[in-house]
Amino acid sequence: MDIDFSEINYLVDPCSRTLHADYQQFLLSLTGLTVIDIKGESSNEWRVISTLLHGNEPSGLIAVHRWLTTENSLPQPKANIRIIISSVEAATHQHLFSHRYLPNGVDLNRCFNEEAIRSSKDGENKDIDGYIQRAKLIETAIREVNPRSIIDLHNTSGNGPAFAVSTLISPNVLSLASYFCDTLILSDISIGAMMELDFSCPVVTIECGGSADDQSHEAAYNGIKQFAQCDIRSALPQDKAVQILYKPLRLVIKAQRKLSFSEHDESYSGVTLRKNIEQFNYGGCCEGLLLGWLDDNGLENLEMLNDQGVNVIENYFRVDDNKLVCATSIKIFMASNQTDIVRSDCLFYVVNNVNNHL
Repeated sequence: MDIDFSEINYLVDPCSRTLHADYQQFLLSLTGLTVIDIKGESSNEWRVISTLLHGNEPSGLIAVHRWLTTENSLPQPKANIRIIISSVEAATHQHLFSHRYLPNGVDLNRCFNEEAIRSSKDGENKDIDGYIQRAKLIETAIREVNPRSIIDLHNTSGNGPAFAVSTLISPNVLSLASYFCDTLILSDISIGAMMELDFSCPVVTIECGGSADDQSHEAAYNGIKQFAQCDIRSALPQDKAVQILYKPLRLVIKAQRKLSFSEHDESYSGVTLRKNIEQFNYGGCCEGLLLGWLDDNGLENLEMLNDQGVNVIENYFRVDDNKLVCATSIKIFMASNQTDIVRSDCLFYVVNNVNNHL
């Protein structure tokens, strides 16, 4: 599928005919990167909603369309709202919302650090210049309105509760997170995501939960309503207490190692995770909890680097016989049993199980 990476379409206060009757028709009417501007009560302030950076994460688009079409007329937010819908081509390829990015394509939310993506294996992709161009168009669309706050809506690959991610903690970051969920992860992981750019305002990524879960769409919709209706003030009101989890680490399977999922030990080579691994997204994992099985290479199959580039996997996991178990109490999130997703990202993210509420 050919993409016009230079294309960006602007809609200002779109009418009901442009928005269509449902989100599927609306999505299919789009031809590429799309920006929607909704005028607010104050013309001096802008807020940005980003969605569909990944084509298989629909909650943001579903919620945005519902927010725009619930009443007979467009909603009037307190401030101007700029909505950016990014990976339209991936979302509409074959079955709707079935592709994170196009076959033989590149993860758009890894392209906001040009130097890093060019030096990675994706730097050899024939369309890498185009994906970087689209990332720059998105960045420009944000910067040209000088927003006071930004939310970036996603779904997790596996089932799990909603949570927020940010690179810093501030009262406004906590408030933005509280509109969607009650957990915020403070991350210093650098992967070339949009969230890592400095827009001189709070930027919060919202992982709304599983892509097929109606609760995820509802969380996105309710959060957007609160985000849009906050009064114009320097400090945003916080909706509820938010638990903060610090500095996640990515558990990665090394290249060329086999990955399987099973309900019990099948003596497979490489790494075998429990088939129900997604259930551990919903709570803590105690010391000694069984997560899977390893071949004779043990923890050498896996890698978990800290911010100094040191493999610290033995601080968090151990091998009992050939069983992969937790060496300490941890929380895991974004665990999935979808092999292609796990291969392209990581097995899951890990944080120490420490409670901090603000």
